[in-house]
Amino acid sequence: MPDDASPRVSTLEDVALVAGVSRASVSRVVNGKAGVAAHIVEAVNDAIARTGYVPNRAARSLVTRRSDTVLVVVSGSDTSRAGPWGPGDVLADPFFGRVAGGLMSSLRPRDVHPVLMLAVTDDERSRVLSYVREGSADGVLLVSAQAGDPLPQMLTDAGLPVVLFSRPDHPLPLSYVDVNNRAGGALAADRLVERGCRSVGIVTGPLDIPGAEDRLVGFREAMARHGVAYVPSAAGTFSVESGVAAMSTLLADHRVDGVFASNDNMAVGAILAAQERGLTVPDDVAVVGFDDSTAALMCRPTLTTVRQPIEEMAAEMARLLLERLDVPDQRPSAAIFEPALVERGSA
Repeated sequence: MPDDASPRVSTLEDVALVAGVSRASVSRVVNGKAGVAAHIVEAVNDAIARTGYVPNRAARSLVTRRSDTVLVVVSGSDTSRAGPWGPGDVLADPFFGRVAGGLMSSLRPRDVHPVLMLAVTDDERSRVLSYVREGSADGVLLVSAQAGDPLPQMLTDAGLPVVLFSRPDHPLPLSYVDVNNRAGGALAADRLVERGCRSVGIVTGPLDIPGAEDRLVGFREAMARHGVAYVPSAAGTFSVESGVAAMSTLLADHRVDGVFASNDNMAVGAILAAQERGLTVPDDVAVVGFDDSTAALMCRPTLTTVRQPIEEMAAEMARLLLERLDVPDQRPSAAIFEPALVERGSA
């Protein structure tokens, strides 16, 4: 026999009765429609809390034609290419944890749910496109780990909503967020010069990535303004191990007394390489990183670094995508954030 004591599920009609408004008004508020008076929104939300009403997501999707789900995609061109840095390394890096936290801060208040996908093969990239085309997700928040990644172009060509973390490696009509990387490189240069460093070098990231190239250019231009004509460089791949190797090259080939590394992982590697040679950081060689990740606090000495506001950048990334979904014909836009120097023990 049915259990007559089973709790009754609240309906739109119940919410309307408690709020003192029509069922249509409740439906407009629940489905996020524009043009509803603020006092009605407040009354409906209060009634929802009092009645315990839970919207039927399937029914809501029929009305809004939205899944209230977005893909968070970490992509690359080919995991078999030389070098250790790829999508898997992004997920393991503290950088991605900060990105994820920023995304959630924007998505949760809108009751939008992220689904994480990796895309490094042709099949995986096709799966991303199909997932959105079939309506399982409304758009894509894309973190591209390597230059030459075809996915941004594929999503743009397909007319699918997408926002990219960092400037694409060639011009595309899509929205993106980034930090002013050249200004960040200049901050690192200014700090090393302020410490009295005159023979400086740089550990770059892969120079086919725009951000890595911009940090190198910004650093060299600032050093030129300080009268330093030549800045030697050694390339890394954003990993600690590559930072050790690149710093070892700089120390072997040049008598550097200050080094800027294009991310904190490589800066940690640079410190390790200097210490292995019996050098003291910062007395013998000063080191500045970039990102202000947890790695900056875990190394000894703690790392002076250029902070990019990753959480705020990711939150803006999510906001731009939700805005595009609300206004589909909106033109792509870019949001560029300013970096800041965080002084600690290494410089």
